[in-house]
Amino acid sequence: MRIYIKDLKNKIGEEVSISGWVNGRRDHGKLIFIDLRDMSGVVQTVVLPNHKDAHKEANLIRPEWVVEIKGKVNARPDKMITEDENGNIELEVFGIKIISEAKELPFEKDTELNLDTYLDYLPLTLRTKEKQAVFKVQACVVQAFRDFLISEDFTEIQAPKIIGADAEGGAGVFEVDYFGNESYLATSPQFYKQIMVGVFEKVFATGNVYRAEKHSTSRHINEYTSLDFEMGFIKDHTDIMEMENKFFQFLTKALKEKCQKEFELLEVEIPEVPENIPSMKLKKAQEILKKEYGEDCVGELDLEPQHERWLCEYSQKEFNSDFIFITHYPVEKRPMYTYEDENDKGFTKSFDLLFRGAEITTGGQRIHDYDELVKAIEKKGLDPEKFSFYLQAFRYGLPTHGGIGMGLERLTAKLLNIKNIKEATLFPREINRIDTLLNK
Repeated sequence: MRIYIKDLKNKIGEEVSISGWVNGRRDHGKLIFIDLRDMSGVVQTVVLPNHKDAHKEANLIRPEWVVEIKGKVNARPDKMITEDENGNIELEVFGIKIISEAKELPFEKDTELNLDTYLDYLPLTLRTKEKQAVFKVQACVVQAFRDFLISEDFTEIQAPKIIGADAEGGAGVFEVDYFGNESYLATSPQFYKQIMVGVFEKVFATGNVYRAEKHSTSRHINEYTSLDFEMGFIKDHTDIMEMENKFFQFLTKALKEKCQKEFELLEVEIPEVPENIPSMKLKKAQEILKKEYGEDCVGELDLEPQHERWLCEYSQKEFNSDFIFITHYPVEKRPMYTYEDENDKGFTKSFDLLFRGAEITTGGQRIHDYDELVKAIEKKGLDPEKFSFYLQAFRYGLPTHGGIGMGLERLTAKLLNIKNIKEATLFPREINRIDTLLNK
């Protein structure tokens, strides 16, 4: 029966069978050392010349070959113990079965590569322990998002990815030929989240969304995973902010429990989340940018990337927080369903959450009144008739509600101090890149 490498420490003195990839091979003549890895870890094995068949096979194998090894787990002598993973044991090899061979590698796996080469060889380059760490953390983020919201009585929904209109009302969209009908890949599950508030009150979704924007930057991709939630019976946008605050406290606890070694490997600290993430209106943030950084952007509709970096720097200095909410973006800058602040006309009960120099979340309160939403749609120059399916939820009664959308890959990049979002995306899609050779 196969044993996972992580369990070998409990099998000292026993004969076992392990399977995995050859991580490295060192030929010392009579002794051949093979480092084998599986999903759980890496262990050093040693092939002695008296095991002739195994020694013969060990002479053949090379990095990334897939093998089954049978042998005995031995404790290393005290002077041979290392700080490496499983550095107190090694496997004395009795037999090797080759499962599959690997062609000669185009480069050593741990070689420092430029980004294009790294992306061109993803089936190989993703196998390094550093990249495994990135996507182990990313998987933990998704699991924590689900676990937290389920614990808060949210229901997970699956929103369609092919839609009849652009939910955000203006983002670049990919057209799809849907049996002759006009359709697009969804830029957001927004409409469906709101509809489902009328069913379950509190809902969340995780899934890919698509933005047909012709950019090639370090912070944008054209297909990303959106983490969304929407909740009913809120007093205003601050309820949404409080819920997100609680999520990040839950997330960092989960990361400390499950991914501490991954953060240590990548030499990054897990952030501390304040009991109350600091918050300020956009107008105040712009005044701070002018006073503290000499950037006069007062009255502009949005923040530039450099503004976000400065505001996070300010938040760290003034509030000892890697996070800061910026609220009250202008009505003309936000989608038509965004709720206008009755006490601050022209500005919305919406927010962005900035983290380590970048916006990672957009959220806020939505318009819940049918007549008001119809007016808002018309004000944006859109035709309410084209939204009649969506508007049914409001026609037949919706509570006050709001929610967020958060990009998984951008959050991963900021958590792990990754400079380019493409390195926090398993198989990135952007203007210059798609896997065209999968079936050609």
